[in-house]
Parts: sequence; structure tokens; C-alpha cells
Amino acid sequence: MLRVGGVPLHVVREGSGPVCVLSAGLGMGWFDWEPVVPLLTPHRTVVRFDRPGLGFSAPPLEPPTAAGEADRIAGVLDALGLDGPATVVGHSLAGFHAEAFARLHPQRTAGVVLVDGSVEEAPRPAPARELRTTAAQARGRVLAAAGLPRALGPALRRLTVRASSVSRQDPAPADLVRRTYGTGRVARALLMENARYRDVAAELAALRESRPMPPVPVSVLAASPGTGSWLERRWLERQRALAERLDGRFEAVAPAGHLLMYDRPQAVAAAVLATGPAGR
Repeated sequence: MLRVGGVPLHVVREGSGPVCVLSAGLGMGWFDWEPVVPLLTPHRTVVRFDRPGLGFSAPPLEPPTAAGEADRIAGVLDALGLDGPATVVGHSLAGFHAEAFARLHPQRTAGVVLVDGSVEEAPRPAPARELRTTAAQARGRVLAAAGLPRALGPALRRLTVRASSVSRQDPAPADLVRRTYGTGRVARALLMENARYRDVAAELAALRESRPMPPVPVSVLAASPGTGSWLERRWLERQRALAERLDGRFEAVAPAGHLLMYDRPQAVAAAVLATGPAGR
């Protein structure tokens, strides 16, 4: 546990060599990268952490922002004494955070890998931000008081993972899922990240206008289940457009669901190893 920005965060550091930071998607934890880590640690110092309220980290002091999450990544690296450039890997929502880190901390960025990252083509802040924040906090308290996270949280986690993976399996240990998703703390953090999603997307859009990307390698991995549906084709188009915006490399990974790290860990590891100091 390391105190970063006044919040005790659960941080895991493994391996040796150039640094990469793995940040999981909305409501997810450090253990969701487990299939990828053994492929990286022989070549990289791998850092994983739980955002406030998630995994084993303490609750947040304030709602999430793009700049705040970028600074949190920098703070984790500082707390570990890792002041050199790092490859930042963001899955889903954390793709916003990884890009924001590169724009706000360019000298500390060796590369960026977006793993089926969130894409919003015309992001605008949702109305009544403070009201939404208060409502999310209130819902979290009500759910926790009713004991619903303990009763339903692990099952909902399992259902979500199975729906987001072509393997239809959740490899996370059942005990670990209960210890995290069975808590009101994680439920409240998940609700808050969801409530502020559009605000974070709009904040990143503003950063794109004022803070250029550093000249580092960027990889955009897009999940392709292989159904050939209109929705899949549209998603791949949006991911390709994101890669073009960031002057990055685009790769459609198939067959894979949104949880690429579970379905195709080798593809994620290969993108990380090809991006950054040793892969330039």
C-alpha cells in the first residue's frame, strides 16, 4: 500500500527492465492483467495499481478526472522511485487516463498502448455534474446499507466478464472476486467512475486541443469477436480513427472480446514489448 495524492493505493511491482504501467478499465482491478503479466516481467518492470475505491485501494477523496488520473499514474511511479519514462497501457476507460498521462507528462512517457480503449467521437460533459455525482454517492451508500454488493457483486462481475470475453470464462479466483466486488467500497467507486465517464471524455477532448501528444510510439488494439456484425465493423472503424488521430499503429485482434487481456494476452504483451524504449 502506497499513499498517493492522500489516498492509500494498492500497488504491485514485478519484473525488471524498462517500466510499463497497466491500468484496468471501469470498475476493474489489478488482477485483471494477470494473464499478461508473466509475458512481460522477463523484459519489463511491470506496475499495476488499483484506482481509489477499486481492488484493495482506499476510497477516493474526490470524483475522478482525466488530469487527476494522469497525475495519479505519475504519483504511483514517484512513490516507487521510478522517475524514467514509462510505457502506459490503458484498457477501456483507462485509455482516457493513459492518453491524458502522455499529454500532461510527455517527458515521462515512453509509449502508449490502448487496449480496446474507450472512444467518444463528440464528447460533451453530461448536464448536472454535481447532481450526478451526489446521486452516484447516494446510490452507493444505499446499495451498501442493503448488503447488495455482498449478495450480488461477485455474480454481476462474473456475468460481465463472461459477456465481454469470447472464452466466456472469468479466470480470477472466486475468493479474490468476493473480497473486492463483494464490498460497498468497490461498488461505490464503480458507480462514480460510470457517473463521471462523459465528463472525463470531454476533459480529454479539451486536452487534445491544448496539449499535443509526445513523439512516442502509440499502439491501438481493437477487439474483434469475428461476428462480422455492423456493430463490430463500426467499433473497428472508431478504433482505427483513434489510431489515426494519435498517429499510432492500429491492430484488430481476433477473436477477442472487450477483455482483450483475457482472450489474447499474447497480443497485448507483444504490443507493449514493441512500444517503448526497447521496441522503437
